[in-house]
Amino acid sequence: MGILKWVAVGVSLAAIGGAALHAQYRDTEEPSYEVVTSDKRFELREYAPMIVAEVTHEGDRRRASGASFRRLAAYIFAQDRPAGGEAIAMTSPVIQERVDQDERIEMTSPVLQEETGMGKWRTRFVMPARFTMETLPQPPADIALVEVPSRRVAAVRFSGVARSSDLAIMEERLSQWVDAQGLIPVGSFEYAFYDAPMVPGPMRRNEVLIEVAAER
Repeated sequence: MGILKWVAVGVSLAAIGGAALHAQYRDTEEPSYEVVTSDKRFELREYAPMIVAEVTHEGDRRRASGASFRRLAAYIFAQDRPAGGEAIAMTSPVIQERVDQDERIEMTSPVLQEETGMGKWRTRFVMPARFTMETLPQPPADIALVEVPSRRVAAVRFSGVARSSDLAIMEERLSQWVDAQGLIPVGSFEYAFYDAPMVPGPMRRNEVLIEVAAER
């Protein structure tokens, strides 16, 4: 294939990705939060309370993520429920967190998953704000509905396909920013993925998050 054809293919893919991105952000609900501090790619946010549907799988992070996504999608699209009910609109982001740590790791020692990628991973879908615990359809036994209270969260945003090595680098950068702001972490790292698979890597929005103490 000549270079002009490669350029044409690249332009077409970018156009498709741009269209997918526009449709996604136009139609997809995201969790409500207020920005307390903004510093280039870093933000300190106050999240409103939300309800999440969560499931846990063990193994390689990407495979666990795929298995969890399929289970949660089957729930929200009414494909696997004890009592059926209406489909639930997909929201963004999908949130992932490693939950098999015996003790909270200090911020100076971020979890480096690129070595094995193996572990126990919790994946969450945020439920649309119009639902309550009483109005959400009953999930299957392996999926839990959890009320997440309001919280203060530090975040760093980046693009790309979010490999484990990328996540580890962003953990380190977020750790340094949190420390420089005089913030106190009270949780473990979470990963937020906002885009559909067809969106090109350079156009994707990914974030590493960590909850911090409410008072600085």
